[in-house]
Amino acid sequence: MTDEANVRRVAGGTVMDDLIAISAFYRWAGSRFGVSDPVARRQVPGPDLGTVTESFEASPHLVRSKDVKWLDPAGYARWVDVGLRGLDLRGREIDGWRGRDSQRDCAFVDGLYGTGLRLSEWASVLRLELPADDETRTYYTCRLAEACAKGGRGRRFWMPRSVLVDVLAYEEGERGAAVRRAQRACRYERLPRLLLVERRTRNRRLEMRDTNGRRMTASLDSLDPTARKRLFRRTTAGLEPLAVWLNEDGMPREAHGWQHTFDTGNERVARAGLTSFEANAHMMRHSFALRWYSVGRLLYERQVAHLNAEEVRDFRAQFDDTWYLVKTLLGHADVTTTMDIYLEPFRDLDVSLLIEHAHGFALSALMASMFATHPQVLSDPVAGEPS
Repeated sequence: MTDEANVRRVAGGTVMDDLIAISAFYRWAGSRFGVSDPVARRQVPGPDLGTVTESFEASPHLVRSKDVKWLDPAGYARWVDVGLRGLDLRGREIDGWRGRDSQRDCAFVDGLYGTGLRLSEWASVLRLELPADDETRTYYTCRLAEACAKGGRGRRFWMPRSVLVDVLAYEEGERGAAVRRAQRACRYERLPRLLLVERRTRNRRLEMRDTNGRRMTASLDSLDPTARKRLFRRTTAGLEPLAVWLNEDGMPREAHGWQHTFDTGNERVARAGLTSFEANAHMMRHSFALRWYSVGRLLYERQVAHLNAEEVRDFRAQFDDTWYLVKTLLGHADVTTTMDIYLEPFRDLDVSLLIEHAHGFALSALMASMFATHPQVLSDPVAGEPS
């Protein structure tokens, strides 16, 4: 499932299907031939409060449970402030704060929350794939490369300008400092398999040469995350990686390194006294879906407010189901995945129309009202308390 040497990695769902099949076989064999069942199980919390259910000990961590959780905008802001920005519950910087990578970490997590990309997908984006900043835009339509997308399904995704601005600020700040440190230490010059990008063509192809001077071309869609870590450009100051996300030593950051960011953030949140208020990369994606659910529901209710029940059914048949909006935004191949894991059914309009209408919505107030009593939607745990 995780070894990069495996050309076609096994999906977590496939492993889970195999576990279910093996378990079913041994339960059948046990009742007839007395064969012991080697598939170990454990008790886990059930979908309803106070209930328990069985799960396999060997269940792969990459399989998402239906018991997912979300952060509403207020909950997300609180987790980032306390976990990544080093603020206390009153919004003041804590004593002794040493968040050397806080600008990078905040920009990365904001990107997950704002685009709905998977961690490995957002971690693979190159600098030359970022759009140029335009103050008149609120969202940018971007392209995720096929070799970096789950299942090899490259697609469009939408980036809020606020995310782009954060990334550009990181490039000028912490990232720029990391690159300069690496250049002074000549780290890039010593890399044996470096690829120097000389030109990008209009059809998303890169013209490059290797350390032996051999020239080659490759499509951005064909370059997987491992190959992208080898891409550099030459500037007046020296070599510089094309990877957006770097470690403090200036080298491209491995995707699994971001787990440390969430672990550290959760530890800081716990030290601040906020229990049962953890976040992870999957929650960013789930929360992205929930926000668009909220927008779609609001717009849909406005659209059909004047219709009777039969006319609403006709409207549904004509414009299809809002599941397909969220499916498109999340990059799912099958709408049933979206329906089964993330949300509840709702109706909506065209994706581009929703993107435009989303800007300016008071989503925090809307979602606080809609999900105030939902046990799986985490809001700001200290909202309303005296400061």
